[in-house]
Amino acid sequence: MPQGPGRPTRTARVAAVLLAALLSLTATPATAAEDATPSGSGAPAVPLRVATYNIHAGAGEDQVFDLDRTAAALRDLRADVIGLQEVDVHWGERSDFTDEARALAEKLRMRVFFAPIYDLDPAAEGGERRQYGVAVLSRHPVLHAENHEITRLSTQTPDPVPAPAPGFAEIVISVKGVRTHVYSTHLDYRADPSIRAAQVDDMLGILADGRGPGVLVGDFNAEPSAPELAPLWHTLRDAAPDAGLTYPAIAPQKRIDLITVSDGITVTGARTHATDASDHRPVVADLRLPREDR
Repeated sequence: MPQGPGRPTRTARVAAVLLAALLSLTATPATAAEDATPSGSGAPAVPLRVATYNIHAGAGEDQVFDLDRTAAALRDLRADVIGLQEVDVHWGERSDFTDEARALAEKLRMRVFFAPIYDLDPAAEGGERRQYGVAVLSRHPVLHAENHEITRLSTQTPDPVPAPAPGFAEIVISVKGVRTHVYSTHLDYRADPSIRAAQVDDMLGILADGRGPGVLVGDFNAEPSAPELAPLWHTLRDAAPDAGLTYPAIAPQKRIDLITVSDGITVTGARTHATDASDHRPVVADLRLPREDR
C-alpha cells in the first residue's frame, strides 16, 4: 500500500522528537517458536498483547471514511499496544480534517504518540498543520517517545530523491516494571526494493541503541521472505508466521503487515483479524516479556 497520500508539496519541517498527545538477501526469517523460552532468568515473564494496523486514514475497503468503524476494529483486538500506519492529523477532506491519532486514543482510552512523515502548512489561514504518518497507542505508561528519521522517497515532491525523513515511531513503555521499546513503521511501497533495503538498515541502526525487549511492527510493503527484509532476521523474529494474510482486507493475497520481536520474548499466540474497516487486516500477537532477576 502506498506510504504517502500523494497530494500537495511537502514542507521541510523535520522533527527529531515530536510528542503529539499522551492521553489517559533471501534469508528465511526465524519463527517465534525458535528461541521461545527466555534463558537465564527464573523471574516470571510479563504478558503483553501487541497489534499492528494500517488504518487507511480511517477509510474502509469500501473507501468510506468511518473512524468509529476503525475504533471498533481496534477495540476488538483487546491489545495493550497498537502500532498504526496511514494516520491523518488534520490532513484533508478525505478524513474530515480529523486528528485521527487523538480521536482514536480518546475512543479507546489509550495514550498515543503520533510521528508525522509529512508536516504541511494549513489548508486555510489560521488552521491546523496538515500531518500524515504513523502512531502508537498504549495502555501502559509511556516513559519516552521519539520520531526517528529513516530513508524515504517523498510522495509530496516531483522527482524525489532518497533522503532522511521522519516517521519511524518509537515509544518506551513500562510493562509492570519492564522497560520495553515498541516501534511502528511504514516502509516504501514501490516495486524497486532499494528504498526498503535502506529503510531496514536505518531501522536496525536505531534498534541497536535500545536496551531490553524490543517489538517492531508495521506495514512493511514486502513479505517476510523478501530479500530486502533479510537483515532483520539476524536481530528479530517473525512473531506471526502462521497468523494469516493481511492485504487486501477482503480476500487477502499477501502478508505484509508484520509483528517482529527481539530475542528473549516468547510468543504464545498470533492471529489476523478479519475486518473491512481498512484495506489491510490487523495482526495481533500475545507476548511474554522476560523480567530480569533482581
